[in-house]
Amino acid sequence: MLGIGRSGEILQCGQNAPGVVGRAPEDIVGTDAADLFSADAKETLAGLLDALGAGQERTAVLSVLDDGDPRDAVVTVVPMHGRDGDSGLMMIRVAVTDLERFTDPALMRWALLEDALPRISAMLDLEQMAQELAGVIVPHFCNSAGVLIRESIMGADEVPSFSPEGTAILHRLAVAADNDFPSWSAAFPAGEVLAYPPGTPYVRCMATSAPVLEPHLDTKAARAIARAWRRPPVGRLLDGVSMVLLPLIARGTTLGFIVCTRSDAHRPFDAYDVEIGMEFAARAALYIDNARRYSRERATALTLQRSMLPTGLTAPSSVEIRHRYLPGNQLIEVGGDWYEAIALPGGRVALIVGDVAGHGVRAAVTMGRLRTALQTIVNLELSPAEGLQQVDALMRGIGEREPAFATCVYAVYDATDGTCEIASAGHLPPLLLRPGGTSEFLDVSPAPPLGVGEGMIETRKFTIGDGSILVLYTDGLVENRGQDIDDGLLRLRRVFGPEALLSPLEDLAKATLDGAYSDQERDDIAVLIARLRRLPEEHVVTMTLPARPSAVREARGRVRGTLGSWELDDLSFTAELLVSELVTNALRYATGDIGLRMLLDRTLVLEVRDGSDALPRARQAADDDENGRGLQVVHRLAKRWGARLEGQGKVVWCEVDLPGDGDRVLESWPGEALHL
Repeated sequence: MLGIGRSGEILQCGQNAPGVVGRAPEDIVGTDAADLFSADAKETLAGLLDALGAGQERTAVLSVLDDGDPRDAVVTVVPMHGRDGDSGLMMIRVAVTDLERFTDPALMRWALLEDALPRISAMLDLEQMAQELAGVIVPHFCNSAGVLIRESIMGADEVPSFSPEGTAILHRLAVAADNDFPSWSAAFPAGEVLAYPPGTPYVRCMATSAPVLEPHLDTKAARAIARAWRRPPVGRLLDGVSMVLLPLIARGTTLGFIVCTRSDAHRPFDAYDVEIGMEFAARAALYIDNARRYSRERATALTLQRSMLPTGLTAPSSVEIRHRYLPGNQLIEVGGDWYEAIALPGGRVALIVGDVAGHGVRAAVTMGRLRTALQTIVNLELSPAEGLQQVDALMRGIGEREPAFATCVYAVYDATDGTCEIASAGHLPPLLLRPGGTSEFLDVSPAPPLGVGEGMIETRKFTIGDGSILVLYTDGLVENRGQDIDDGLLRLRRVFGPEALLSPLEDLAKATLDGAYSDQERDDIAVLIARLRRLPEEHVVTMTLPARPSAVREARGRVRGTLGSWELDDLSFTAELLVSELVTNALRYATGDIGLRMLLDRTLVLEVRDGSDALPRARQAADDDENGRGLQVVHRLAKRWGARLEGQGKVVWCEVDLPGDGDRVLESWPGEALHL
C-alpha cells in the first residue's frame, strides 16, 4: 500500500511494499509511481492518476516490476482529502507464491478469527458448520483439513463410543483441500465413521486433549501411518507434509479435532501457528457444542412429541379418517395439542381432539398424561361426558402442583345406527357437513375447561346422515394474532362447503392448513377429519332370544346360519361356542329377554344384551368348582372381550379374527367412485 500525490509522487509506503516491488522503503518514497511499472503500463497508470485527480476510485491490472521482472498486479487508487492537499492511496495486490504463503500471521489471524467465524457461529447444523469451518481454515491456514467429532455426538445420545482398542470412534464431518481435492476426498471421505489406529498422532491428540505438531512427516513416517490405517494412498498424500492436530475442547470435553496439513512447498507449521490454530479451534469447539446441544434438545423434544401422538388411528371400515398435526413456529416445536381415533367394539369409534394450555415440553408432558388417561377411559367404554369428568379430576390434581388446564372434545360415532354422542370441555364446537351440502357448528352444551372451575359436562346426541364429514380441531387453526376467531371459523366453513362431499379427505386436510405453514407466530394445530358412514345393513344382524334354556340352542343355530350367509363357515365352531357361553351367563345372572347381535366388519363381533347391570368378572376357578370357567373359555378363544353398561342393562361382547387377518372388510361404499 502506497500513499501518492495527484502527480503520482510516492509520499508513503506500507510495510509490505518492499516485498511486492522489490525495493527498500528509502528507494520507494520520493520517486514517481510510474517507475514501479513496466513501460506498457504507463498509459493505463496515467488513466488511474487522472481518475484520482477527479476524486474517483479506479482499478486496473498492471505489470509491476519486482527486481526488474514484471508481475501482474491488481492496482487500485482511492482518493483521500487532507490538510496538505488532495492525495490518495495506491493498493498493489499480487499473487502470493507458495513460499510466501502462510507467512503473515496478522492476515491468518484476521481470516481465521475475524472474517468468517461470526457468520459460522449462527449456524446450528453440525455438518454445515463443519464444512464452513473447513472452508475457512483452507486456504488461509493450511492446504488440506478435516473436521472430526465423536460419533456419539452425531447420534445425540451422549453415549461414549470406543473401538475394541479403546480409541474413540469418530465421525469425519468435512474435508477440504486446495490442491488435488479428489485424492484427499477419496482417502479421507466425509461421513466416514472410524477409529484411528493406535500409535498414530490422531489417537495421541484425543488421548491428551492437547495439540499435536508434526513439523515434517518424512516418507517413512507417512508410510507407517498408511500401513497402520491400511490405506496405501494415505502414504503418498502425507509424504513430506507438515501436520498439526487441533483438539476441539468445549466446557471441559474433547469433542474431536481438526487435522491440518501443509505441503512441502510451503512453510511448515511452527509453535506460533499452533497458537493461532488453537484460538480458532477453541471458538469452533464452542460453536460445535452449541449446535450439538441444540440438536440434542430438539431431537429430545421431537421424540417426546412424536411418542405422545398416536402412530395409527383405528376406526370401523365404513369410517374414513384423516388427521393433521402442526406444531407452533420453529422456535417452539412441541406443544399440548393432540388427536385420537380409537375403534370400539360394536362398530363404534371414539374421536378426540384436545389442547393443553401453553407450549413446550411441559405442555407436551401434560398432554401425554391426559391422552394416556383418555385411552384407558375409552376402553372402559364410559360415555363421553363421564370420560371427560374423569379427566377433569386428573387435571385438577395436576393443577394442585402447578397451574394447568386443557380443553377437549370427545365424540363417539356408532356406525350401526348413525348416532353420535359428543361432549365438550371448553373446546370449540365441531363442524358437521351434512350429505345435503349444509354445514353447521354443532351446538354442544358448554362446560368449563378441564381443571378449571365447577361445572357438569353433558353429552349431546346427534343423528348423522350417511356420508357426513365431521371436523374436530384446536383453536390454533382458526385463531391467531392477525385473524379474528370468527373469520377463522368462516374460512373453515368455506373449506368444507358442499363441494367437499365429493373431495378426497387428503385434499381437504391439505386445504385446511393452507397458509398455516407460513405463519411464524401460529399456535399448535391439531385437526381430525372423519367421513362417517354406516355399516351395510346386511353386515349387522340383531335377534331377541327368550329367557329359557332353549335360547342357547337357538342362538347357536342363528349364529351358524348367519355365518353361512356371510361365507364364514370356518368360524362357526368357535363362534357357536363363544355365544353359548355368553348366553348361558346371561341366563344364569339376568332376567328378561336376551338380545344377540352379530357384526361383520374388520372382525366378527358377537354381542349379548341382558337386563342386569352387574358386569361379569373373570375369576380363577378351583379344581372342584362347577362354575366360573365360561369367561376363561371366552378369554382363550376370542381376540378380545369386554362388557359395557347400556340403558338399564349391559352388553357382553367378544371379537374373533376373520380368516385372512381381516381382509374381508367393507371394500367399497356408495359413491366411492366419485372420490377417485
